[in-house]
Amino acid sequence: MPLHAIPAFEDNYIWALADEEGDAIIVDPGDAAPVLAAAGDGLRPLAVFITHHHPDHAGGLPALRERWPGLPVYAPSDERISGPCQWVGEADLIQLKGWQFKVLEVPGHTRSHIAMVQQDPAPVRHLFTGDTLFSLGCGRMFEGTASQMLQSLDRLAALPADLRVCCGHEYTLANAAFALTVDAGNQALRERTEEAKIMRRNGQPTLPTPLSLERQTNPFLRIDDPAIRASLQQRLGAEPGDRVQAFAELRRWKDGFRA
Repeated sequence: MPLHAIPAFEDNYIWALADEEGDAIIVDPGDAAPVLAAAGDGLRPLAVFITHHHPDHAGGLPALRERWPGLPVYAPSDERISGPCQWVGEADLIQLKGWQFKVLEVPGHTRSHIAMVQQDPAPVRHLFTGDTLFSLGCGRMFEGTASQMLQSLDRLAALPADLRVCCGHEYTLANAAFALTVDAGNQALRERTEEAKIMRRNGQPTLPTPLSLERQTNPFLRIDDPAIRASLQQRLGAEPGDRVQAFAELRRWKDGFRA
């Protein structure tokens, strides 16, 4: 079952999960033009998934609806996403042809952010995380709290390890620079960073990535790890009070980080 990472804007990915017949689920089409181009090569949109309302994830909807009237759009209940949409929320199941996806509410980046977890029996299953979880990083907290974001990341990290993380941006190398600053002794992180450098030099996306690897290398999924806590204590001059405070300090550190 082919998965296509369709580049958009400067560093976005629009995901297209297609079956053998060319029917495809399109995830976060911020720009319609790359989807229309892919359709010219034989891809047929079956439905659209929207993880959150930001224009670089949902801005292509009007043009896609114009090209395919009646195209179903599954999105979080948020008036900032142009309708008509089929609003979905926590634990809802989306069934399309042979696919089945479970919806998780993962607020933090935005208040209504959702993720889609592939449930059907497939050799490779996917997790569409939008801007909540990135490879080696996580999204900024534009509307949510540190507690919400940490809970959302904890939920994603607890999912089956074989899921392939499909996030919204090609941020891996930038995130790696910060992750190595925080967790310099992590051998898996160093190997992932070198692999990502080769991929980018060859013009390849660094995504999707196994959730199992993110658990080993992503500092925002390892907030309880002694190495992460030691780095925070060294930076702050004191041990963070609890894991929410530790996460908030780690995110604040990343917000101001320059490689």
